[in-house]
Amino acid sequence: MSIAIAQARHIFGLKSGVSGNICYHDEQTIVYPSGANCILFNIDQKVQKFIQGTDKSEGMTALAVSPNRRYVAIAEKLEKPTITIYDLHSLRKRKVLSSPDVASNEYVSLAFSPDSKYLVAQGGKPDYTLLYWTWEKSKVMAVTKTSNPQTNPPIYQVSFNPQDNTQLCVVGNGIFKNFRYSEGNLKTFNIQKVEPQNYLCHAWVSEERVIVGTDTGRLMLFEAGEMKHEFNIAAQEKKPGEEDVSTGPPQITAIVSYSKGFACACGQGTVHLFEKTDDKDFFKKAREIKIPQDSNSADPTKSQQQIITSLTVSPSEETLVASTDLSQLYYITLSSADIGKGDQAQFEVLAQAFHYNQILGLDVCARKPLIATCSMDKSVRIWNYETCNLELYREFAEEAYSIALHPSGLYILVGFSDKLRLMNLLIDDIRTFKEFTIRGCRECAFSNGGNLFAAVHGNVIQIYSTITFDNVANLKGHNGKVRSIVWSADDSKIVSCGLDGAVYEWETFTGKRVGESVLKSCHYTGVAVTPDGKTTFAVGSDKTLKEISDSSILREVDAGEATLTNVALSRSGRMLFAGTSRGTLWSLKFPLTIPGEWQELQGHGSTISKMKITYDDQFLVTVSEDASIILWKIQDKEGRGVKRDKEVGWAEEILITKSDLEEKNSMMAELKTRVDELKMENGYQLRLKDMNYNEKIKELTEKFIQEMESLKTKNQVLKTDKDKEEAKHEEEMAELMEKHGKEMTDLESANNQKLMLEYEKFQEQQAKMMKMQEDYDRQLQEMQDSKQRALEELTEYYETKIQEMTTKLEQSNDETRQQTREYEETKKQIEEDADREILDIKNKYERRLRDEKEANMRLKGETGIMKKKFTSLQKEIDDHKEEIKKYQAEKAKLENIIRNLEKDILGLKKEIQERDDTIQDKEKRIYDLKKKNQELEKFKFVLDYKIKELKKQIEPRETDIKNMKEQIQEMESELDRFDKLNTQLELNITELRQKLKATDKEMHQERQRVRDKEAVVKRFKTDLHNCVGYIQDPKMLKESIKALYQKHVQEDITESASVDADIQKEYSRQREHLERSVASLRKKLAKDSEIHRADNVRIMQENVSLIKEINDLRKELKIARTQIHDLEAAVKQYTKRTGGEDSDIYAVMLKAPNALVENELEEKNKIIDMQKFEIRKLRMEIESGSRPGSSSRLPPMQAVESSA
Repeated sequence: MSIAIAQARHIFGLKSGVSGNICYHDEQTIVYPSGANCILFNIDQKVQKFIQGTDKSEGMTALAVSPNRRYVAIAEKLEKPTITIYDLHSLRKRKVLSSPDVASNEYVSLAFSPDSKYLVAQGGKPDYTLLYWTWEKSKVMAVTKTSNPQTNPPIYQVSFNPQDNTQLCVVGNGIFKNFRYSEGNLKTFNIQKVEPQNYLCHAWVSEERVIVGTDTGRLMLFEAGEMKHEFNIAAQEKKPGEEDVSTGPPQITAIVSYSKGFACACGQGTVHLFEKTDDKDFFKKAREIKIPQDSNSADPTKSQQQIITSLTVSPSEETLVASTDLSQLYYITLSSADIGKGDQAQFEVLAQAFHYNQILGLDVCARKPLIATCSMDKSVRIWNYETCNLELYREFAEEAYSIALHPSGLYILVGFSDKLRLMNLLIDDIRTFKEFTIRGCRECAFSNGGNLFAAVHGNVIQIYSTITFDNVANLKGHNGKVRSIVWSADDSKIVSCGLDGAVYEWETFTGKRVGESVLKSCHYTGVAVTPDGKTTFAVGSDKTLKEISDSSILREVDAGEATLTNVALSRSGRMLFAGTSRGTLWSLKFPLTIPGEWQELQGHGSTISKMKITYDDQFLVTVSEDASIILWKIQDKEGRGVKRDKEVGWAEEILITKSDLEEKNSMMAELKTRVDELKMENGYQLRLKDMNYNEKIKELTEKFIQEMESLKTKNQVLKTDKDKEEAKHEEEMAELMEKHGKEMTDLESANNQKLMLEYEKFQEQQAKMMKMQEDYDRQLQEMQDSKQRALEELTEYYETKIQEMTTKLEQSNDETRQQTREYEETKKQIEEDADREILDIKNKYERRLRDEKEANMRLKGETGIMKKKFTSLQKEIDDHKEEIKKYQAEKAKLENIIRNLEKDILGLKKEIQERDDTIQDKEKRIYDLKKKNQELEKFKFVLDYKIKELKKQIEPRETDIKNMKEQIQEMESELDRFDKLNTQLELNITELRQKLKATDKEMHQERQRVRDKEAVVKRFKTDLHNCVGYIQDPKMLKESIKALYQKHVQEDITESASVDADIQKEYSRQREHLERSVASLRKKLAKDSEIHRADNVRIMQENVSLIKEINDLRKELKIARTQIHDLEAAVKQYTKRTGGEDSDIYAVMLKAPNALVENELEEKNKIIDMQKFEIRKLRMEIESGSRPGSSSRLPPMQAVESSA
């Protein structure tokens, strides 16, 4: 009876949407929020420390680390928002700050003063109140509203001047204000003289300068409210000629300053580094840093589309860390060794790549220290809970709703939106090897043995074999969605619960339901089973934890206001945990008691969706809808647990495909050869270098010896010079000492004389002083005597006066009392009058002041606009001047071009004249040629007439050929028809043959049956004969007849006899029908063959007549050719008569028609050859006595059609 202890060991995840969600504590430790915790992560040692959030908090909204790196301030969302300050060394709570002045339920930004004594907090909507705290005393020093009260635009960031505790800067949508703290108030100063924009972030780059980023991709450098410089990063980023695909310009979402300059995040996954110029007043862009592509994602460029929301620089300014809107952390070293100036660098992932959407699936492995998770961000991730590292991950195209990890750690089962996939966990990849058609599987689980797995398909739980992938069983019974399934320790049972309020217990091998507990008012979300499988624990929407045994609820523990979403029981059966909708973890006292006892632990910032305990009962893993994973170290109060066999250890097997292994082996071999080659090369180069260095050493030693000798000689010369100089100096010193001695003696004698004179004067003065002292002593005694006399006289006089004055005082006191009464009454009246007058005057002057302020603001705005207009006009004037200079230069160029062109025109005119002369000569020649052409046309006319006559002779023959072609086509169509008929008949024949085969088979079977029957009759006769042998012995006869009856007679003898007779009749009828159909088909075949023979004879006769006609046509063609030959000869003779000049032209004219005629003849010859070939083929077939088969059809006469 104890409550188990649980301590957070490691948290995977980052909470986005928190202002300043990444800070440095020291050079190795970063601070960031995750779930409901603030994490201190040591980058080198990979160790985490935790600062837990407060109870009933709705999550963190802002984070800030003090400049002395000792404290962290965490703002949390509540009905009354609070700021908690922790000591980063001891992790203890120092102060909790809360103020009634804030109407909002959250703080949007926090900042510490440079000396870390003050804290400024910016409240959220609706009033955007700014608070200035002395946090150590929990005292609010000043309060002001930063937003405009009319429009209430949002405020994004607040910060302190790095050198001044009293100066603040606030930015928001259309708001950029500087505040100064004085006398308990925050007063604005240095009002900006620029049109307001949507300022998203800012950073101080010096004591007076602030760099501000806008939503249009602009950086503005302000000094004392005036804009000194502007950088348009959006314009620089967009390449010329590139269209803007995104919805708008890139926004500047984060700025951080450091000693060399500042870094700003602008656009998708890009940080721009700016460094100070030589004059140290302005900045220039040094380089760009981008988020790298993710090779494990279905879309590798998706990671580059992240928006960087926060930036921070390490205390030594060595490292820049960025956090993104998709809850990822990246870093880069800023040293010059890592980034060359002007180059584009890439971030690296800090720690691990985290989930950034709801985590829906979780499972742990038995043989390896692995955790598998899947999320709505379409990724599947495998974590190692011993090393706290991300082992493997992959992003897919579809959402993953559920996940199960095989006990061996080599396979995972993932339920995607389209299918359920069984995947291999390879050394560096996750690959599918089997798919199941289960859409949107929300729950799946491997059995403890790993031979089976269960998957939820709607309301049905399907069990599959992991070896054969067969559907072994379907568990039907739930009316609503199944939300949780758990296997018993021995895999004999499955316990499921669903939204229909049912908790069912199933037998896995039979698929039968053996236990049930239905409570329709409750929607169950989680279930756990004891190791013996007898007791079930279930949680749901009714805010209770139920202990169910033998289909009845034994205990019901009330959870109060909390809704329990999940439950987990250790394999030892001594620790019970539950997760809530608020994200807290409950460690319950086990066995359960009524009322229940538990310990609540802060963990996640949202609903715990899944929780699992590892197989060795050492760790509890919880996942949440806030995309965080928490690894808890657990143990019961007695410290007992499942002791793991250390000798066995974790499995080290991994899967790798053969192709990958071969690639890696080949790579290894290549690299080895390269290493050997490099060793050889390096050895050779080292030898060469040794040779060179030895030669150089020899040269240097020789040089060194020579120089040493020269230096020795120089040294000797210098020594002699030194001796000479020393002797000179000694002589000079002796002379100087003599002079000095003489001067000293002279001065001593002169001084002695002066001293004697001064001493005499001193003695005279001393005598005078003695006389004066005696005179003064005498005078003092006389004065004291006179003073005593006067004092006595005065005392007597004043005593009499005091008595008179006391009497007067008493009278005056009475008068004053009366006067004070009168004065108080008059004072009251005067004060009332004065207050009225003051209020009137105050109202009057306040009105005037307001009017004056409005006028002043209006005038300032106008002056700002006028200044802008003036600067823009000045720029335009300068541009126009530059354009005029350009135009003048262009004008001078154009004048030079015009001069050159005029020269060219003169030259061209001369060329035109020369060409006119040549044209006239050529026109004469053309006239002569035209005459010749006319004569040739006459000849052409004569020849055309002759060609027409020849064509007229050819035309009737062509018509005959066409008719022949039509006849051939008709014959071909008849042939096709006959082929079709033949194929149909062949099919009929094959069918009949098959029927004949079937009847033959039946006949053989009948014959076999007859033989069997005959054998039975013979056996019966022999048995009967044996019985007859016992006719004299009645007992033996009876037994033998009984045996005969048992052996031969059956119950359904009468029925079988009747059935056999019917079958015999049907068989004989079918046989007669088939014999008739076979006879009719034979007759048809004979008729068809006679018809085909007659057709073949007719086709033969037609072919003979066609051959005759073709021979006649050939004779006519020969005659036509001879006539053409004669005409050509006549034309040649004519050309010889007319002369040799026109012979070429006539030859060309004669060749053209001759070529056409020859082409036509060649085509017709080809057709004739084809026809001959076909006729030969037909003759061969007729002689052989076989008709043309269905496969050998005559080819269509395409050539004839093309020639026609």
